Amino acid sequence: MTTLLDIRAKPRHPEKAHRPDTPVLRKPEWIRVKAPGSAAYAETQRIVRENQLVTVCEEAGCPNIGECWSKKHATFMIMGDTCTRACAFCNVKTGLPGPLNPHEPAHVADAIARMGLSHAVITSVDRDDLADGGADHFVGTIKAVRAASPATTIEILTPDFLKKEGALEKVVHARPDVFNHNLETVPGLYLKIRPGARYFHSLRLLQQVKELDATMFTKSGIMVGLGETREQVMQVMDDMRSASIDFITIGQYLQPSRKHAAIDRFVTPEEFKAYETMAYAKGFLMVSASPLTRSSHHAGEDFDRLRKARAAQVS
Repeated sequence: MTTLLDIRAKPRHPEKAHRPDTPVLRKPEWIRVKAPGSAAYAETQRIVRENQLVTVCEEAGCPNIGECWSKKHATFMIMGDTCTRACAFCNVKTGLPGPLNPHEPAHVADAIARMGLSHAVITSVDRDDLADGGADHFVGTIKAVRAASPATTIEILTPDFLKKEGALEKVVHARPDVFNHNLETVPGLYLKIRPGARYFHSLRLLQQVKELDATMFTKSGIMVGLGETREQVMQVMDDMRSASIDFITIGQYLQPSRKHAAIDRFVTPEEFKAYETMAYAKGFLMVSASPLTRSSHHAGEDFDRLRKARAAQVS
């Protein structure tokens, strides 16, 4: 039997426990947010708890949780709260996950219906322990949401399904409205920041989505402030456009703890604006670039703008 003492003794990131502490930089004024506390925030929290769901908002320590939950927006993280990867930037718990909850798709669908979401974002931990990387669970969740809330558009943020043959095809055939998979950083930082992943595999994954369904919107994002150069960010943009990615997000990396990768610097709002201008010039239909940009921040509003941008392009 697991005791409270055992839980307290077990580190959230055992693979990082031996690392020396990294410095934590003081946040500039433009990166600070208000603490959550509205009635709508509490209602969102109650629905999440009653359905026994996990959200990336909480697990990843998202700075926008107060704003999003106060609008009854939440990003659901399926397949548990424990990831099989150990990325240097991520605050999600690392370890050996438990079995999948067969009731989770229905619980996610119920929460989305009760919250009245017009656009839902569903992500997951990496599940390298599963034969299909969790593809069937994504499919089941998409189907459950469609049944419970037919008018809701669905955005998924998936793992890379590395070495999981046929997994991507299953998920694409379930026809989510947006397929998102984050590249996270520039290729030169992968060994340090995202050691369990492969840059060109992730890029190819997104390209394959378009090959399977040319009408599906694709989306990907990176963090800045990890030590990348402007030229490296430009190259990632070019790589994304070569893979026909529609929507790019660029946000400031924020360090979850002293055991995580250190912040190299805080990128200024003016630099983010320059990245936005360059990305639009390279042909992206939609760009979100700001210090507090995250994959699912303002996802519903951005999806509406994405659809209008495509319609304007073909008219």
